[in-house]
Parts: sequence; C-alpha cells; structure tokens
Amino acid sequence: MRTAFRHKSAAAAVLIALGIAIVCSAAQTDKAPPPELVQYIRETKRQGFADAKIKSQAVAVGWPAATVDDAFVYLRNEKPSQPAAPVALAAAASEPVGISPARRQSQAAAPDLTAPKQTPAVKQPALVRGAPDDYVIGSGDTLQITVWNHVDVSVPVAVVRPDGKITVPLVKDIEVSGLTPVQAEQRITEGFTKFYEDPNVTVVVATINSKKVYVTGAAKKEGPIPYMAGMTVLQALSEAGGLTDYAKRKRIYILRPDNGQTYRLDFNYDNVVKGENMEQNIMLLPGDTVVIPH
Repeated sequence: MRTAFRHKSAAAAVLIALGIAIVCSAAQTDKAPPPELVQYIRETKRQGFADAKIKSQAVAVGWPAATVDDAFVYLRNEKPSQPAAPVALAAAASEPVGISPARRQSQAAAPDLTAPKQTPAVKQPALVRGAPDDYVIGSGDTLQITVWNHVDVSVPVAVVRPDGKITVPLVKDIEVSGLTPVQAEQRITEGFTKFYEDPNVTVVVATINSKKVYVTGAAKKEGPIPYMAGMTVLQALSEAGGLTDYAKRKRIYILRPDNGQTYRLDFNYDNVVKGENMEQNIMLLPGDTVVIPH
C-alpha cells in the first residue's frame, strides 16, 4: 500500500510540475516572444525595412510565422524603455530552434538580405600628365614641358599651333598634334639627346582646348563644352547650367562615337544625385553628346 501510494504521489507531482511548466511557457509566449527574434525585428525596423519584408526573412531562416506575428504584437504593446545595446542581425537570427544542420548550412551560404547595400565607389583614373594616357593632343591645347635639371630649356606654357607644332628651346619646332602625352615626351626627348646626355623630359597637358563634348535637349545652355580630363556626366550638365523644368531626368543618355559606330549609354539623373547607380556617372570622352529629352 505504501509503495503504491508513493508511486501515485510521485505521478501526481510530475503532472503538477508539467502543468505548471505548460502554464508558465504559455504565459511567457503571450508576454515575451524569443528575445533574439524581438531584437532582430527591432534592428531591421530601425534600418527602415517594412514589416512584411522583416517577416518573410524571419520565416525564411526558420521562425514560425505565428511566432513572428506574436513578436510584432509584443513590440507594438511594449512600453518605451532604454535602447538595448546593438546586436548583430546575423547572430540574432541565425540560430532559431528546430533548423536542421543542412538548412543552417544553406542559410550560412546565402547572402544577408538584411544588410544595407553599399554602393561601389567609382574609381577615377590617375591623371599623371594632366590627361589620360590615351589622350590625343590637338591644336589649341597648352603643354607644360619640364626638362629635369635644365630649367633654362623647360617651357611652362607651350601652345599647340594650328599647324600642330610647338616651339621648344634648342630643339625648335616639334610636331605634337596627334600624339599622346607619352609619345610627345619621347619625341621631345629625342630632340634633346643632341644636346644633353640622357635627358629626362616630362610633358603635362595644362589645358585642353582642342576637344569638346556636346549637350543637347532640355539643358539651360545647349551646345559644345570644352572637354576637361576626367569630366563626368554630372559635371558636363553643371557646365551646361543644369536641366530645365521640362527635362525627362530619368531618360538622359550619352551618344558615344567609336570606330564608325555610335553607342548609347543611359543616365538616370535622379538616381545619380541620390548616390544610386553611380556607375552611370561615367567619365566623358571627347566627342560625346549628352542628350536630355524634353
């Protein structure tokens, strides 16, 4: 009898303990969803994500939809309190209960959709000689010619004449039109080898007057613009005085001639001025035409 009574008492105690655990668990579910889920929602909402997007991503990593809904309700009813210390979103949402190792591995390989996208920086070419290495010197351009340790024959300003030549002390007239800065350096160096041993010559394109880009359409000042090395589409539009009120800002494009063909490059003004799609803000080349539709 005593043994049976002890067994019944033990069973009763187990049932009571289970009942208390279930009640406590239900109460905790109603009042406080999993803290890591709550923190995940807080962080993503702080970054400006919509509730539907947050829910779909939380469900995608393994949280039950009902639990996510409970967490939203909990946050809406939550009293204001001191902000919690920031928690990495990946850590907050990467270990929900019940995810298989295979699924956890696939999630680890998937990109983090909650992380803000970074716009890649546009790399500007180094203009060591005042212009790109493939720039072709033309009539009207001005060059700066420096001969190392020979200031007396260096030329601060050498204007390329209509005949394509410049005048350099000792060497006299040298034709540089149609040459790149590097090729002009080589030609001038060859001229100085008659007077100096191993001369070190540097040619810098000081100003570009022979090349132009063109702006047409809904710009405040249509027409040709002097080309500047490294000039971007935004800079050309600024030189043209900006856009008119009737410009179709999202449908601007650049026409670029190349080897007898013409290519079209699209440019969305509204996106670029917001810092988006910065790859569209390309560096213009001589002869490019920026078209701004009405």
